[in-house]
Amino acid sequence: MRLLEERIRREALVVSPDVLRVDMFLNHLIDAAFLDELGAEFARVFADEIGRITKILTVEASGIAIACAAARHFDVPVLFAKKGFGNKTLDKDVYCSSVFSFTKETVSTVSVARRFLCPGERVLVIDDFLANGAAARGLLNIIEQADAELAGVGIVIEKGFQPGGMELRAQGVRVESLAVIESMGDGRVTFADSEALAAPQAASI
Repeated sequence: MRLLEERIRREALVVSPDVLRVDMFLNHLIDAAFLDELGAEFARVFADEIGRITKILTVEASGIAIACAAARHFDVPVLFAKKGFGNKTLDKDVYCSSVFSFTKETVSTVSVARRFLCPGERVLVIDDFLANGAAARGLLNIIEQADAELAGVGIVIEKGFQPGGMELRAQGVRVESLAVIESMGDGRVTFADSEALAAPQAASI
């Protein structure tokens, strides 16, 4: 998606060769109109699944806005896996999975109430980033626990130089990414099948 690549080129901050910040338009300060365009693109990519998908599943918190934008175009509800366990506001009867956060270097338990994900449902996973694939695998595990069906995984930005996408595809999972980054060396973002595009480096974090 060239529009997304250009937005990354113009605004994203390369923090290190494996960390990219897009919090100025995607997952902290959110450009809602742009997210709607991303949602429309997911609907185009997964057009063969429209009418078959019953829910979009994501993980708290940065995937929620993107999933909601996509859900408008599929006309289905969004279900997000909540982080933490034992919270008094959570259902007791839940599906749980452990997810390692690459950026935070922590392991979180994510959960989905069983009453919101039923056997036989067809689920599309949507998230902002795919790097090592831990979040996606955690959500896929929850779908499997529920005896639901996986339609595919839709990702806004895939770090193609990290193994998550390759491993999921090797397992037969349909992964569709709107932008695939090949490398971020020397503060330059190189997209797959694209020229190196300069992105500003973060002076300090």
